[in-house]
Amino acid sequence: MTKGAPRSDSEFVALDDAALRAVCGANNRNTALIEDAFSVLIETPGGGVSVGGHPRDRARAKEVIAAIEAMVAAGDAVGQAQVRVAITNARSGHFPNGPASKTPAARRTGGVGPKTAAQAGYIDLLGRYDLVFGVGPAGVGKTFLAVAHGAGLLMRGEVDRLVVTRPAVEAGEKLGFLPGDLTEKVDPYMAPVWEALTDIMGPDQMRRRRDKGEIEVAPIAFMRGRTLNHAYVIVDEAQNASKLQMKMVLTRLGEGARMVVTGDPTQIDLLNPRDSGLAHALSLLEGVEGVAVARFSAADVVRHPLVERIVRAYDAEGSK
Repeated sequence: MTKGAPRSDSEFVALDDAALRAVCGANNRNTALIEDAFSVLIETPGGGVSVGGHPRDRARAKEVIAAIEAMVAAGDAVGQAQVRVAITNARSGHFPNGPASKTPAARRTGGVGPKTAAQAGYIDLLGRYDLVFGVGPAGVGKTFLAVAHGAGLLMRGEVDRLVVTRPAVEAGEKLGFLPGDLTEKVDPYMAPVWEALTDIMGPDQMRRRRDKGEIEVAPIAFMRGRTLNHAYVIVDEAQNASKLQMKMVLTRLGEGARMVVTGDPTQIDLLNPRDSGLAHALSLLEGVEGVAVARFSAADVVRHPLVERIVRAYDAEGSK
């Protein structure tokens, strides 16, 4: 990015100081991302930015700049990850960042809003269906958004409990050799969930609700024989549940209960991948009344930009 008079084939976008700093980023890294993404030239003649390039490319770059300006106005932090998401949305024509699309969870750092069109659709399904499957690669927000939605329901008193379960495949569901009580045995497998809950609720409220039994974690093997009434149930890493386990956990739903099942069919750790219950359940239940399926792709990855490229590389290898 350079300073100087605007080019004749450029458009000027007026910005206040805070938005201008966010568009530029540290060492002009944000503008470099936008320039590389759309083959445009961004300059700062004063009071805003000048965007030069092909009209179509300029229009997309201006959409990203507008998205960054909106984030700043909403008090959200703007880093390279947020800029990359805005670039992806500009390419696809989707900007699901309006306040109506945020989850009801009161996250300490602000509302939990979708960063891609697929996430926006996922949040919508979580609010309308009693059983939702969230399927896709690592890093697309399947578990975090499910936890955020469930935490919001719990904090508003719409459910009595938040129950999180997943198959402890690494230990073969035999957790007896690990020290501690059941919660301590399962904790190593639940780290992503605890991190999300801490981020959303804060450590004190999360710990307090956990101690009162309002937040419960358990391996799928311990769900057998139970009926979960007025609970929000998250079945995480469901690709590692067997067909029998999947049927068992899906039929735990009791009165006033809701469930979200998340997983990545490409990351099956079972000895016999054909025994995975996730794909089997999807083939049986997709289209059944009351059941919704949200599918994510590599384009929805919101972690480090390398994650998307890694996912695409593995997908390409698998297609061969």
